[in-house]
Parts: sequence; C-alpha cells; structure tokens
Amino acid sequence: MISNMLIIMTDLLAFLPLTFNNFINSAMSRIVVLGAGESGAGAAVLAKKEGFDVFVSDTSKIKDNYKKMLDDHSIEWEEGHHTEEKILNADEVIKSPGIPKEAPMIQKLIKQGTHIISEIEFAGRYTHSKMICITGSNGKTTTTSLIYHIFKKAGYDAGLAGNIGRSLALQVAENPHEYYIIELSSFQLDNMYDFRANIAILLNITPDHLDRYDFKFENYADAKLRITQNQTEDDSFIFWNDDPVIKKEMEKFDIKAVRCPFSEIKEDASVAYIEEGEYKLEYPTPFNMEQETLSLTGKHNLYNSLAAGLAANISGIKKDIIRKSLSDFPGVEHRLEKVCKVGGVQYINDSKATNVDACWYALESMTTPTILILGGKDKGNDYHHIFDLVKEKCVGLVYLGADNTKLHNNFDSFGIPVRDTHSMKECVNACYEMAKPGETVLLSPCCASFDLFKNMEDRGEQFKELVRNL
Repeated sequence: MISNMLIIMTDLLAFLPLTFNNFINSAMSRIVVLGAGESGAGAAVLAKKEGFDVFVSDTSKIKDNYKKMLDDHSIEWEEGHHTEEKILNADEVIKSPGIPKEAPMIQKLIKQGTHIISEIEFAGRYTHSKMICITGSNGKTTTTSLIYHIFKKAGYDAGLAGNIGRSLALQVAENPHEYYIIELSSFQLDNMYDFRANIAILLNITPDHLDRYDFKFENYADAKLRITQNQTEDDSFIFWNDDPVIKKEMEKFDIKAVRCPFSEIKEDASVAYIEEGEYKLEYPTPFNMEQETLSLTGKHNLYNSLAAGLAANISGIKKDIIRKSLSDFPGVEHRLEKVCKVGGVQYINDSKATNVDACWYALESMTTPTILILGGKDKGNDYHHIFDLVKEKCVGLVYLGADNTKLHNNFDSFGIPVRDTHSMKECVNACYEMAKPGETVLLSPCCASFDLFKNMEDRGEQFKELVRNL
C-alpha cells in the first residue's frame, strides 16, 4: 500500500511543473509584445514556444531580420501603428524598455489593469540558470563585457544578454546557457518583479534619464536598487562602497544578499580594493595581482575591474583565469576607443558617454589638451559637474546637436574657442581645423544621440569613419 502511494506521489511530482506551466498558459493565454527589436522579437519567440497566443506590434518599421524571425515562428506582427483591439485584449504585455510609460498605448493598458513586464522578467520564468546582473549609470557595458570575457576564458557555459548581446528570452528559448551575464538598464528594472539575480552588481548612481523619471533623481535611484529585489541569503550584492547615493538608497531596501562592497582604497567594509599598487579581493577567497597589469586604465575602469573580479571569484573561477582575463581584456567599442592619429592629433570615440558623469570620467583620464565634442538629446543634464574639468583640460569645444542652445548657455562664458555644428561631418571638420599636434579630440557627448543619429553606435561609427577619411 505504502509502495503504491509512493509511486503515485512520484508520478504527481513529475507532472507538477508541466501542469503548472499549462495552468499559467491557460490562465494567461494571450501575450502581446510591444516593440520588435532584439528584446521584443526574442520574447515573442519564447512566448510562442511556451504555448501562448502571441501578437507583436511596433509603431516603427521592423528590421528585416526580426520580421523573418517572427515569420519563421508563425507569429503575427504589425509595424507602423498599433491596432488597439489586438493589444488591449492581452492577458499580459511585454514592453520594450525604450517605450516610456507615458506612451498612449501604455497608459491605456495601465488604466485597464493589464500587467506589463520586461523581456528579462518574462525570460526569467523559464530558466533556472545562474544570473549575474549588472547595472549602474556608468560602466555597466564594460563591466558586463569583462565578466563575460572572464567566464568564457574559464570555459563556463555563459550567455551575454540584456542591453548587449542577444535577447535573454531568445537564448532561453533556443540556446540555453548555465550562466547569463546581463546588463540591465533602469528601464528594464522598472518592469521586473519576480526576477532574481544570483549576483547583483550596482556600480554607481548619478543623474541620468531623468526625463523618464518625472525629473526626480530619487525615482531613478529607486529603479536601480530594484536589482536586489528577490535576492536571498545565498546571493551576493556587489556595490561601490563610496557612492553616497547607493548608501542612502540601501537603507530603504531589505537586502538579504551577502553584501560585497568595493572601493578604490582599503576601507573597513570593503572586500575589494587597491593597496600599495596591488589589486586585492578578500571575498570569498583571497586574491591579488599587480594593479599595473590590469588591461583597463583610469579610475572608472578600476571600479569596473574590481566589480568584475568579485563576480568571478564568487562564481568559483580559478585565480589564474581571473588574473589573465583582467590583464588581456580588449575593452568595449564606443567607450574611450582610440580611433587613430591624424596630423599628430589623437581621436577618441566615447560615444557611449550619454550622461554628464560618463563625460567626467573621460575628461578625468585625458593627459593632453583636449577638443571636446558635446551635444545631442539632453535628458535634463546638469553640466556643472564637468565645469572644472572642462576649464582644466579643454582647449576647444565643438557642439554637435539639433539644438545647442543649452550648451552655449553653459560653456560659452569660459573663454574657450567654440564651434557650433549640426552634423557629424561638420563636427569632424571643425575638430580637424581646431586641433593642433599633441592634442586630443574626444567625442564624449553627455547626451543621447537620437536628435541626429539612430543610436549611440551610429554616432560613434560615423565619427570613426569620418576621422579615418581625414
């Protein structure tokens, strides 16, 4: 009798996961995906695989490769508009991080109580892989890429996802990995609720994207701390110990994860720091290497290397692999990327510097007189943070934007030569005319790129191409 009962119970337990998923799918059978870029198309594929009725809608033109992906999986889609009757009947909506909550369709969905989530939140429901998640106002792409570099060197089965790499949802659906290294923006974190990061990294919090947060810095900061939600005592939270905003924000949250702070120099709480020219990790096992052997240079990159080393050490990667990987990482495109020298002038592409703090780090690392290119779509920027560095480092300013009025109002009074441009060709020509041998031209715009370019990559690529053709 007992034996028969055990057999029945075993059969039921084996059946439960499938039953649960079927229950979820039957109770929430229609998924609408808004936005058909990398994240949206990937989310649609995973939703289709999991048995949902899926519809994809994008007010812009969908790229051909994503159209093919949707067609190959027999997923209905539309572009150039939203059909309300096909969207408002959704049981759940997966929203592209680029769509603001103020968008009319989002407001209608919120008003009727439809649950709206991110692609990362949705993908997390269908995998038990380890999640290493990185956020911060600056440095997250470099840190994410460096951690991925270390994991791949160590032979770990790892996928790169989030703001870089392939869609997490698509990888979960078609090419699952044991680990995922995920760069998370505040926009993605806004629509994440049950997702759990096994290792969460918060590099810094400085004003950015305030136009998406009612111009309230505390709203943006709160979004960043969401990376710690759902973490348990078995998880780790890596953060910059000297960031006053992080320290203040942490008091609002019941953080259960093991805290792993890092700092530039040794401090009482820090488990990663620099001491007498040595890069040191204390947790979970001791590790050290010479600071001068780190491939990434500059104060901001030191923080990135400390955070990445901690994540690798916590994940059990061998010390020799960590040491080698921190020494041979090639860096990230569009982040302080040396393009070439023309006429004795070094041109540097830092198009990823889409906020004032990122530009501060770039200027701080300059060792020669600098022509600085600023401008683009302003996100509520306060330029006072870089005033001293501009006065100290810059011998010329080139404004690059559809409307440069705010830049004129902030910088023209410094007495530094200024040029006003409205295209990348004008900008590069102006830099070429202004710069003298031994100087540096730095594209570190402080702003988003959408006024004149498709995205920050397009801005950086145009800059590089024009510079190489000088």
